[in-house]
Amino acid sequence: MLGKLLFTIDAVGLLLGAPLADYNHTHIFNPRWPPHAKFHCAQTINLSVTLGLATLYYTWRSSFLPKSVPPPIAREREQDSLRTALFTGTIYWIAGLASILYPGTAWVDPEFDPSGLPPQVPIFVGFGSAALLGWMLDRQG
Repeated sequence: MLGKLLFTIDAVGLLLGAPLADYNHTHIFNPRWPPHAKFHCAQTINLSVTLGLATLYYTWRSSFLPKSVPPPIAREREQDSLRTALFTGTIYWIAGLASILYPGTAWVDPEFDPSGLPPQVPIFVGFGSAALLGWMLDRQG
């Protein structure tokens, strides 16, 4: 159950993280951003929310299996669901961390540049790790 709770925390991060971080003056309402950059910002918000919903679905869907499903089949379905939740719960965070590898990218725009560790790094690593740890715990049964 702790594993599913960690998956749920990850899903909440996906559902709320991008909308809270990007639907503001630093991103979607930034007058310096051209319309196409705002399009990709909106795309990222939508992707994060969609992956959050998918992570919740795959985390909890085995809880709604009929009691008539034999235990070995139920366990295999649950494991398959959790593997899928691991993918949907981590791919956004991995993509975010890898985005800095593209030419001309920066963690934040210069006018908002904080000193020290980029704010995305602990968030992306933290939520991605929650999903990974959740999978590891529930995989052990």
